[in-house]
Parts: sequence; structure tokens; C-alpha cells
Amino acid sequence: MIVHQIEALKSAGVTEVVLAINYRPEVMMGFIAEWEPKLGVKIVCSQEKEPMGTAGPLALAKELLDDGSGQPFFVLNSDVVCEYPLKEMLDYHRARGAEATILVTKVDDPSKYGVLIINEYGQVQQFVEKPKEFVGDKINAGIYCCSPRVLERIELRPTSIEKEVFPHVAADGQLYAFTLGGYWMDVGQPKDYLKGLTLHLDSLNIHNPSALHNAPGVVGNVLVAASAKIGADCKLGPDVSIGEGCVIGDGVRLSNCVVMKGVEVGKHSKVDKCIIGWDSKVGSWCRLENQCVLGEDVQVRPELYMNGAVVLPHKEIKESVQTPNIIL
Repeated sequence: MIVHQIEALKSAGVTEVVLAINYRPEVMMGFIAEWEPKLGVKIVCSQEKEPMGTAGPLALAKELLDDGSGQPFFVLNSDVVCEYPLKEMLDYHRARGAEATILVTKVDDPSKYGVLIINEYGQVQQFVEKPKEFVGDKINAGIYCCSPRVLERIELRPTSIEKEVFPHVAADGQLYAFTLGGYWMDVGQPKDYLKGLTLHLDSLNIHNPSALHNAPGVVGNVLVAASAKIGADCKLGPDVSIGEGCVIGDGVRLSNCVVMKGVEVGKHSKVDKCIIGWDSKVGSWCRLENQCVLGEDVQVRPELYMNGAVVLPHKEIKESVQTPNIIL
């Protein structure tokens, strides 16, 4: 997901990306070593000693974000997927001389979210949290374009940009909203991650259909990395993503699932509505369904059934999981 976001940032003219990290920084350093040369964008880390909320990391990285030129910068939540109209958003932000611009999206049921009240000029006037009566249908999509002067409002402490910074920017008439066209999804939960996959693949089918896999046995939208190996007589799709270096055995059935980098799926296994983590191995004649989530390096022995199992990294599964459960 971060790769998609950096690609979108590069398309909008961004040449340097700052990753705000707290947990397992060594993983992100490995990511940078692999992807910085591939993407052609400078990637640096700003490490938090404690969780700093959604605004604190900006204060921590102030010297990286403000080079004195006054150029705006983007802020993206890493668990949001959409079509990333960043260039259009930047143009909108600059044309209004805004201090901050929030990407907003329309939802059918705004009562579940914080709603933005926006005037006819695009200025954000008010935030209403989970309204019981209809006041609007546009919510914060978790992507911002900010001018460096917003950093003067942020203290170096755990801070919420949505609750402690943006209301003051709005009160000064300097907060604007840019409405997203196309899909949007917060993919922080497994079921939402899989829904986000479906939306992303639908978008690819419209805007870049050649990126999708086209072969016998493929149904619907399927994305397969070039280095993945697919066995004979497999049925793939709809809505499947297969990562780099994966090995999919003969006769495997994959649907509505994400198979991450380095995964092996044994012959004649079936995986539906699941997420298979990096370097995991699913034995032959297994059946995984109902939003199973396997962490990194999970080994599932052959001929097992897994129903809604959530398995932490580096575990070996030796017996079937008949009902949804967490394997610690």
C-alpha cells in the first residue's frame, strides 16, 4: 500500500517522502533499501520514541517538511486507499492560498463518521462527530495538503491534527475541502482490506486493464506479480492479488484474497476471503475461508481446514480450526 501511495506522490511531483514510524523501524529500513531505487524517490524515516498521534509526527519532522521555500506538503494515512488525485488537490490548495486542504469523500451513511460542514467556496466551517440528524455527507478521507505555516500550530507532543489543529485553521478561514471522485476505503481491518482490494482492482480494470492477469482459469480481476509462479489448472479470481515470488501449486483455487510476497500454496488448496502474510506456506489440499489472516511466516500443514482463523507470525498450524479463533 505504501508503494502505491509513493507512486501517486511521485506522479504529483513529489521528490522526497518522509515515513513517520514507531513500531519495528528495522522493517521500514529494509523497505527503504529495497524500494527507494525502484521508485526513484528519496525516502527518509522520522522515528517516534512514543506514539505521537496524527499531528505530533509533523512537528517531529518539521525541519524535513519546511525547507524555507513555502512549498506545500502532503500528509497521508497509510491505511487509506483511493485513486489519489494528488496533483489536482495540490492545484486546488494553491489556487485558494489555503493553509490546509482536506481530501473528503461522500458516504451513504454519515452518522458513522465525523462530517465536515463546507460552504459554497469549499471552506470547512465546522466538524460534526457522528451526527444524529443529516448535516452533510462528506467525511475526512485521511489525506491532507498543508502549507508549512500550519506547522507553527503544532506542538512537539502527542497531538491530533483532526481535533486539535484543523478546528483552529477552520476558525481562521484557512481550511478547505477537496472532494474525491472515485473509490475510497479505510483498510485498517481485514474485511475492509479485502473490500479495498476489490475497489482497487475495479479501478485498475478501468484505468490500466493491461496490468491485470489474463490467462486461462482467470475470472474477474486478478493481479499477479511477474515473478510469481502459477501451476497448471488453477482457478484464480475474482478479486485476487498474488505477490512477488509466490508459488501457487497445481489445481489451486484462489478467490477474494491477498497472497503476499514469498507465499507458497500447495496443490489443490482453496483460499477464499483471506489474507496470507509474507513467506507463509499453505500445504496441499487445505481449505481456508471466512477472513482468515495469516501473519508472516506461518506454516499450515497439508489437508487442514481453517475457518476465520487469525494466526500470529512464525506459527505452525498442525490441526484444523473449525470456528473463528486467534492463534497466539
